Amino acid sequence: MTKTVLLVEDDLGNVRVFSRYLTRLGGLTVKHTENAEEVMQIAKAGEADLILMDVSLSRSLYQGKAVDGIKLTQLLKSDPSTASLPIILVTAHAMIGDKENSLQQSGADGYISKPVVDYRAFVDQVIALLPIEEE
Repeated sequence: MTKTVLLVEDDLGNVRVFSRYLTRLGGLTVKHTENAEEVMQIAKAGEADLILMDVSLSRSLYQGKAVDGIKLTQLLKSDPSTASLPIILVTAHAMIGDKENSLQQSGADGYISKPVVDYRAFVDQVIALLPIEEE
């Protein structure tokens, strides 16, 4: 059974590139949305095995309020029905200490900084956090 990665990203260039590598190198199915309501629906319905979450979602609203990837991750991690879903933050704001702060604040499971240079390592990092199928 193919694993599905939900790509929450507002830059369509990144969506195209990430999708291509995740499907080609990782054999994964990729869904994409930057709509926070949709992210919550997909997560709650169990339609994604992992979420790649852009930290700075510029146009996302949830229940009428602007949310970024950190806030969205907090919402998912605080909901018992989605708390165990692995989430990797993806951000271009990679300064010293940002990774630790972002992970701590959000409760995310991983962190990838943009631009991604090594796509093999990127795909490996995603695959490493995917839940293992129980037989």
